[in-house]
Amino acid sequence: MNLKLDNRAALVTGSTAGIGFAIALGLAREGAQVIVNGRTQARVDAALTSIRRQVPQAKLKGVALDLGTAAGCEALIRQVPEVDILINNLGIFEPKPFEQIPDADWQRLFEVNVMSGVRLSRAYLPGMKQRNQGRIVFISSESAVQIPAEMVHYGMTKTAQVAIARGIAESCAGTAVTVNSVLAGPTASEGVITFVATLAKEQGTTSQEFEKQFFRDVRPTSLLKRFIQPEEVAAVVVFVCSPEAAAINGAAVRADGGVVKSVL
Repeated sequence: MNLKLDNRAALVTGSTAGIGFAIALGLAREGAQVIVNGRTQARVDAALTSIRRQVPQAKLKGVALDLGTAAGCEALIRQVPEVDILINNLGIFEPKPFEQIPDADWQRLFEVNVMSGVRLSRAYLPGMKQRNQGRIVFISSESAVQIPAEMVHYGMTKTAQVAIARGIAESCAGTAVTVNSVLAGPTASEGVITFVATLAKEQGTTSQEFEKQFFRDVRPTSLLKRFIQPEEVAAVVVFVCSPEAAAINGAAVRADGGVVKSVL
């Protein structure tokens, strides 16, 4: 299926690994001009090399900046003043009991997960409206709906992303600019794989057994009963970015493997 994304400038934040990398790769395959972002030049260069290996004709640019800060976002906007597609994927998580989460941790997750997307959307939206063309997608999570007790502060940021995406979409009514969030389910991203391996080792079991236990005890509502692969989430995101998805606007699109036990 031709998603008609040829030469669309697409910025994917936090795209050197995991879901972000898979989205960047998917957009590159569709002919978009993809800006890959990570905090270090080494990570960005490695991601660019990997994408070019799989998509030799890829049109790529790499930007090594920490977008979890206002200064990093400002520096990126100076380097990349306009985009047609903005994927607010940058995000961090950390399991921690609520009673042990200090103010600094709440503020840090909010800055990275929420304010990075707010700052970039605020900068790029006027150009999209002026050109009457654009896509903004916030990569949220099923944790936006089912707040995890083991990381309440993370769930808070994911809910905020859904609210922000809907609010921005309201401001685009009557235009060809769409703003959506995608609710990813438990995904085998780089961070999750490392986290699972660490916990499995601590418990004296294998990662495979830990995965089975996780979906039995922690996410029992999953219909998939396994971790989603990053490219499975990316496929949904790339479609939402396409002109073919014009009717999807202001939506919280679920790519959660059925974890959210709701028909709406």
